[in-house]
Order: sequence, then C-alpha cells, then structure tokens
Amino acid sequence: MSEHYFTASPAVPAQEQSHRFTIRGREHEVVTASGVFSGSRLDKGTQVLLDHVPDPPETGTFLDLGCGWGPITLALADAAPQAHVLAADVNERSLELTARNAAAAGHHQVRAVQAEELLAELRETGQRLDLIWSNPPVRIGKEALHELLGTWLGLLAEDGEAWLVVGKNLGADSLARWMADQGYTVSKEASSKGFRVLRVRR
Repeated sequence: MSEHYFTASPAVPAQEQSHRFTIRGREHEVVTASGVFSGSRLDKGTQVLLDHVPDPPETGTFLDLGCGWGPITLALADAAPQAHVLAADVNERSLELTARNAAAAGHHQVRAVQAEELLAELRETGQRLDLIWSNPPVRIGKEALHELLGTWLGLLAEDGEAWLVVGKNLGADSLARWMADQGYTVSKEASSKGFRVLRVRR
C-alpha cells in the first residue's frame, strides 16, 4: 500500500462502512473507513488481545494506544463505564471514528486525542495511567516502536500495567526481552493464532 495507516491525515478517500461486531460479548454497530488500521474488519491480533485480557478495574484512567476505529476503546468503556478512557492515535481519521463509535455506544467518558497532544497533557498535569491496552504498530520499525512504548509505559502508575498483543513472527519475544531490560516485569499471558499477549508491569 502506498500510504500507511499511521499517516496523520490520510489522503485516500474515507470510504466509510458500517459493521456489526461482537466485542468481548457485547454487540456494537460501528463505522470504519479506509486509511485507518484494519479499516474493514476486527483485526485478528486485536481480537486475540480482547479474548485474553482480564476485565479492567471499575475505575481509573485507561488508555487505548493506537486506537484505530476504536474496538479496544469500546471494550474498555463497556467493561468499566465509570473509568476515564483515553484513545490515542496519530491518525486523525482514526480518532474521529473512535469518538463517533464511542458516542454511538453511549460512552461519554471516552476522549479520543491526538497522541502527541495527549502525551503533552499527561506530562503537564502529572496524571498517570492505570491501564494500557494496545495492539502496538510494530511495522513502524524496532527503533520507533521502542521509543513509542518506552514513552507511554513510562506514564504507568506505580501499580499500573499494560497488556499488549504482538505477532510472534513480528518480534513478540524480542520485544518482551527489551521491555524486561528496561526494568519492567513482563509475562507472556497467552499465545493464540500467531500472536502473544504480554502483560507489562512496573
């Protein structure tokens, strides 16, 4: 493809589609579009993550890092309606779709925010993240991925944790070793359909 989904402003026409997906047991009517990650389906890696993560706490500040059209955001908001759910992406179309899909589901506790803007806000306020769920963009390359995860994992609260899904053949095990080398406690919680689900704690 000539343009990747982590472009801030996709040049390809949106070509919106409506779908009905079951996300962690709850049916959702959502809108997806071209120019975003997994623009016409529920990505297999995301599905593996959502099949294996435990329910989040009832309250706290949670982040969907790299939200796409919002399936992880919806899962977090469904499971914890009293929590503050943040959705971050570099792709403006992704943020708009996530906000629309969350609003359609009645989740007004969701904020979809451009990643750099949210990062600056969290650093300025000193707010910490209690939970991160993410299907991180491994195809941006190892160096960029390490910088991305190093930045956001550094914003976890002392008792916070992250749950990540990474393809086995896309470096899941080496990424787990790298995070451990950074001082995090990393455990492989599940392995399914070519993906590993990693739990990362401070």
